[in-house]
Amino acid sequence: MILLAYLAVGLLAGLIAGMLGLGGGVVIVPALALVFPLLGIPADMLMHLAIGTSLAVIVPTSMSSTYAHYRRGAVDVPLVRLLLPGLVAGAVLGGWLADKLPSALLSRVFGVFVVCVATQIFFNATAPGRRSLPGTSGLLTTGTVIGTMSTLLGIGGGSLTVPFLNYCRVDMRRAVATSSACGLVLGVVGAAVFLWAGRDHPGLPPGAVGYLYLPAFIGIAVASVLTAPLGARLAHSLPVVTLKRIFAVFLAMAGLRMLGVLHF
Repeated sequence: MILLAYLAVGLLAGLIAGMLGLGGGVVIVPALALVFPLLGIPADMLMHLAIGTSLAVIVPTSMSSTYAHYRRGAVDVPLVRLLLPGLVAGAVLGGWLADKLPSALLSRVFGVFVVCVATQIFFNATAPGRRSLPGTSGLLTTGTVIGTMSTLLGIGGGSLTVPFLNYCRVDMRRAVATSSACGLVLGVVGAAVFLWAGRDHPGLPPGAVGYLYLPAFIGIAVASVLTAPLGARLAHSLPVVTLKRIFAVFLAMAGLRMLGVLHF
């Protein structure tokens, strides 16, 4: 039964990752937070294991979706390179902070921000972006913020990357594709940090390597890589306005979950 739950989560996470560039964390983390107590995993390490496992799953999922987008020429490789240093630095910082700070208050504050962004995107889906992309230093700062918040909260970089790029007049499909590539970077660095941080934690459950729970990782990843290309195909076939509004709905759901309004 647990295996079927992992597979179902993976199928949905892959579809969302490919279509919206969200990485799948918006589905994986809350799902694992529900499943792990059934396995007897202690509450004090539950969220760390959920986030670490989610970040690890994002790696193969993002590889699958990024390749599908890249084949369609939608990934802005030069932009990814400019964001890369900040993403890496932020992912390391976020992983370190996750082990030091109580994230409940931060999660609620960020949840309000995400809901506001989602509302703006939904009701202004036909409006163009308001500014052009910033320079190198601006992209470095942006990448650092995205990397830090994504790894700290386990939400996936797309929750910030896609709205930022769309605000900067980047086409929605290109924003989703580029976000998928950024998610790959965040997944690799973030998962490595969580593996390292949890390496000596006493009482890790069988099957855990650091803050990575291998049975969940395998079950979710196998399914997610199958549906990520389908999600990418949908991203390139749906009207841009429709894609924006679907993205806004999922983003709002993620924000409401952070605020404790939704429980899923």
